[in-house]
Formats: sequence, C-alpha cells, structure tokens
Amino acid sequence: MNTNVNGALTEAPALEGWDHVLSGKVRELYVPHGSTLADANEVLVVATDRISAFDYSLIPGIPDKGRILTAMSLLWFDHLKDVTDNHVKSAVNVPDAVRGRALRCEALDMVSLECVVRGYLTGSGLADYRRDGAVGGHVLPEGLVDGSRLPSPLFTPSTKAEQGEHDENITVHEARARLGKDLVDELEERTVSVYRAAEHFARERGIILADTKLEFGHSRHTDNIVLGDEVLTPDSSRFWAADQYEPGRAQASFDKQFVRDWLTNESGWNKNAQVAPPALPEDVVEATREKYIEAYERLSGENF
Repeated sequence: MNTNVNGALTEAPALEGWDHVLSGKVRELYVPHGSTLADANEVLVVATDRISAFDYSLIPGIPDKGRILTAMSLLWFDHLKDVTDNHVKSAVNVPDAVRGRALRCEALDMVSLECVVRGYLTGSGLADYRRDGAVGGHVLPEGLVDGSRLPSPLFTPSTKAEQGEHDENITVHEARARLGKDLVDELEERTVSVYRAAEHFARERGIILADTKLEFGHSRHTDNIVLGDEVLTPDSSRFWAADQYEPGRAQASFDKQFVRDWLTNESGWNKNAQVAPPALPEDVVEATREKYIEAYERLSGENF
C-alpha cells in the first residue's frame, strides 16, 4: 500500500482480481480483471486521501480522508434513494486492503457535465454575480453579498474538464446546445431535487449546504440517468456552520475551503503563477482532517 509518511493513502494500490484503469484527483477506478472500462458491468471506486485545490493535487494527503468521504457518500446515497437512483452496489464485498474506502458500483456511461447547484452566493458564483449580475445565465437581484441565500436553488452547470484542466462555468442554454434539451432538463430537475432534500437534512443537523456538485451517468442496462461518483462530501460541497452564519463575510465551514484559504492567504503561493502549490504544513493537514470528521459526525450523528 502506497502511503505518505503521515499514513495517508495517496497512490493506487494493486488489488487482486481488479485492474486499475483510471486515476482522478482523489479517486482510483478499477474494473474486474480482464475487463476494460468500455465493457465492464461494474467498477471499484477507491477514495484515496489525496486532496486537491485549484486543480492541483496537494501534498501530503489527509489521513482518513478517503474513509470519511466514503462513509459520507454512503450516508447520502441511502438518504437520497427515493430521490434518484445511484450506482452503488456494495461497500462490503470489496478487497480487504481498501475496505472502508471503496465502493463496488454499477459501471455508467458518464454525462460530460458537472451538475452544480447553488443555494447561496459564494465562490465562483459570487465572482460571476459581481461581474455580470448573473450566475450561470440566471439574473439575480441587486444588493446580494458573499453568503446571501438565493431566492431559489440555481442549476449552474460547468464543463467536465480533463485532469489538470479547468472546469468552465456555462449556462443552461449552452448545456442544452451541447447535450440536448431533454437530457439537460432531466439533469437540472434531479440535481435541484437532490439539493432540496439534502439541504433540509443538513440544516436539521446544524449545517448549511451552500452548494454542491453532482455527476450523473447512463445505466448500461436501462439507459436511465443514475447518480454516480461521490455525493455531498466536503470535497464536492460547501458546508457552513448554521449557528455562525452571517451574510457579508466568509463563513465558518466544514470543507476544503480551509485549504483554499491557507493557499491564497497564508502560504505565499500565487495561484496564477502556474507553479505547483507548496506542501501543506502539519497543522493545516490535521485541521482539515478534523473539519471533515466533524462534518461527518454532525450529519450522521455517529462517531467516526
């Protein structure tokens, strides 16, 4: 097993009976031995402890991060099973070496669109609003600030870039032109439905779900749209502390915004310099791990 000196899993392990076929920013993808990604009926998705920001994979990894992401995704997939189908087949029937950080899943033909939904104005959406008065083609009222709750959740898709490239925010109209109106309309309906259900669940547990990113694919058996990848984790979502929420400033969060803030405000790194970021110091690694654990424990009501 390939790990950092801090014990974090950062490389794809060799797994008997499975062939490694793809590395993402955080996850490693395997197919049954002798299969290819194009013809496999199932895949094994392994969450490493890598963490990324600004399209860079950072060092070192965050110990236990992959296990936290997997546990949280399972929590959400179960909670959302009446909202949309998902790709998970088993979290138990997996190799022992990656138990707790691996999901055995239905192989999907993924849709080439990042399905972003925003309930609050922040991040790149805030930058777009300040420039254009709109986010993803949705014109918004004047006077909104960082952290403002939006009148209703907004579907603001982005392109699905290759690793190392930047996702590009596009409008719903542009997404329809690329993928077809019927498909994009279905993706929008499912994405917003997932957000509404998750936002309510999280708020009852003291967390504001500000925004999130989902990925969907077509089932190879039915051609139905199925929720894939991970779902509603601190990697793909902004989680804010509800009891400290105050529009007009940066919010107390339980996600990797802490890492982004350290990189841009404290590390001395220039994200526009096209130079890899510096290594994360030990205190930032530990604080990030604690934030991810707190998010899981608040949402699940269980100790990690």
